[in-house]
Amino acid sequence: MATLMRREDFHYELPKDRIAQTPTGVRSASRLLALDGATGQRRDLTFADFPSLCAAGDLLVCNDTRVIPARVFGIKPSGGRVELLLERVEAPRIALVHARSSKALRPQGVVELPGGCRALMLDRQGELYRLEFSRDVAAFFEEHGSMPLPPYIARSADASDRERYQTVYARVPGAVAAPTAGLHFDESTFAALAARGVRREFLTLHVGAGTFAPVRAEHIEHHLMHAEQVDVSAALCTAIEQTRAAGGRVIAVGTTVVRALEAAAAARGLQPFRGETRIFITPGHRFRVVDAILTNFHLPESTLLMLCAAFVGRETLLEAYAHAVRGNYRFFSYGDVTFLQPRREALERP
Repeated sequence: MATLMRREDFHYELPKDRIAQTPTGVRSASRLLALDGATGQRRDLTFADFPSLCAAGDLLVCNDTRVIPARVFGIKPSGGRVELLLERVEAPRIALVHARSSKALRPQGVVELPGGCRALMLDRQGELYRLEFSRDVAAFFEEHGSMPLPPYIARSADASDRERYQTVYARVPGAVAAPTAGLHFDESTFAALAARGVRREFLTLHVGAGTFAPVRAEHIEHHLMHAEQVDVSAALCTAIEQTRAAGGRVIAVGTTVVRALEAAAAARGLQPFRGETRIFITPGHRFRVVDAILTNFHLPESTLLMLCAAFVGRETLLEAYAHAVRGNYRFFSYGDVTFLQPRREALERP
């Protein structure tokens, strides 16, 4: 019988001062740690070096989701304050939200919101509340919401976060957290990649607040993964097939791209896919589509750290993270980035 992996197997020590609280002055000015899962070799680089790690014929796949200013504050009839964090719009005036207040919202309870908007609590879905708003949900949050910075950033969002907590190619509104590997790209980087003959394509995965949810189960196989909306197009599938046929690599910009592509390939090989995924990638997973991953540093014991461990090996990854801590790399959403090449055993190829 296989030994179950424990949550604590993915723990590492991280001083609080390594957690980036603000972005770099220039998007592409971050540092980059290149890690080869096959050899364990590490290289300390900068993001400006990233194009040199790519080759003509490689395909860069990016997530074009756009972060909604998804956090607002309201008042209950009792006078209590409520923080709402939008998770998903279900209909023009109905949405699933996270709600934080001293006492839980009750069915038919009303929350008074900025701009004269009101929200009526309809029911619950697990930890989420379904609310009916008195006006269009998307328009309301766009006008009155603030950017939903992650919980480990110990400050309120300001005006600059509307631009910096968003990729330069963000197009499809729906995320409540940024696909952070993409935050490092600017037009000069894309120009350098194009000059090397690297193609670029897009998919959409709307990152939910569940991406920050801790793994509470002692054994990771018992963790219930949160659901996220995915759209992988037929055109992207064709581009990947062409890249493979020509000997190029598929490079995922972020773990969201990895999850979307691996979900689209889970049944009968890579197929267009539009719907919901709860895919949870852990050590032992055989990657069907992705050949390399560009991704930020991830939280200890998180599902995204487990995904990266599946790609390069748990011990190799944790040793690299310890190296990054010693080397004063900046961690998490506004932090530095890694470029991961896989262990041979992690790949499944026809």
